[in-house]
Amino acid sequence: MTYKTGTDLVDEARSRIREISAADAKAMIDRGDAVTYLDVREPNEWNLGHIPKAVHIPRGNLESKVEALVPRDAKVIVYCARANRSALAADTMQVMGYTDVMSLAGGWGDWVAADGPVEG
Repeated sequence: MTYKTGTDLVDEARSRIREISAADAKAMIDRGDAVTYLDVREPNEWNLGHIPKAVHIPRGNLESKVEALVPRDAKVIVYCARANRSALAADTMQVMGYTDVMSLAGGWGDWVAADGPVEG
């Protein structure tokens, strides 16, 4: 039997989802677009800073909590530290019926480098 690595799983997820650059995601905030930013990092990462008004659901709790906090018809940008967990989360959300979900390419690091707003 051939086994997949974590990298294989992330790469496969990326092939099925859309990604958005930090600059484009920041422009959506600047325009006032209706977007839900979903942070799937761990609480200690969240506490160091996050996108203002972001919804926080650690990746390990996504499937059991997202439906109560994020409407299926929302435009969602999922992010984590380096865009691996967010790719997996975006892929999972699509399977769950979310139709307008993207992963933040480059993750939190790219967000900060693009001078995106930070809260916390």
